[in-house]
Amino acid sequence: MDTEFWHDRWRTNQIGFHQHDFNRHLLKHWRRLGTQPGARVFVPLCGKSRDLIWLTGRGHAVVGCEINKIAVESFFNEAGLTPRCAVDGPVQRWSAGLIEILLGDFFNLSRGLVGSFGAVYDRASLIAFPQSMRATYVQALARLMASGTSMLLIALEYAQHEMDGPPFSVPESEIRSLFGGVADIELLETVSDAPEDFARFQERGLTRLTEKVYLLRRS
Repeated sequence: MDTEFWHDRWRTNQIGFHQHDFNRHLLKHWRRLGTQPGARVFVPLCGKSRDLIWLTGRGHAVVGCEINKIAVESFFNEAGLTPRCAVDGPVQRWSAGLIEILLGDFFNLSRGLVGSFGAVYDRASLIAFPQSMRATYVQALARLMASGTSMLLIALEYAQHEMDGPPFSVPESEIRSLFGGVADIELLETVSDAPEDFARFQERGLTRLTEKVYLLRRS
């Protein structure tokens, strides 16, 4: 699970994790965060997600982080945007309109680089990491979040022995253990074997798949 793994995925277009439509859980539950229009939203490991565009449509400025240049270039090309690009320490800032993507390693980010934000959207970040890296990810994310920052988190649960990740299974018990010391946690929805995702995972050997949507608030 080093960075070369993800660079290879983008080079070879093995990006089954990319969703062509807006995420249904984002559309359904975003209002539950109570994030005011105009507040910035941080999206770690954003890839070329079209959800960034949806968030700007809700009046938010968005700052994403992505390690792969192909993903960042593809996002702006597909959105029909011409970005400005500038080097800022360990990252490159790609920006156009209300959207900025920091091209670089998430673990090199600081509050000074990311700036302030009112909410976090994590659809495919936590579940991209194997168990050995998840605590480090959560600690790094928590350092970027000011007290009171809300977060929409989407996670998957399945029998890990049936399929190699990513995406990895992250059960609710682990999420409560990882975030319990830094955030209040509310389970918003549980969806079993959602047809939008389950069919492609069945081809990889899964017999069951559960999606869980959480609202977290930084303490």
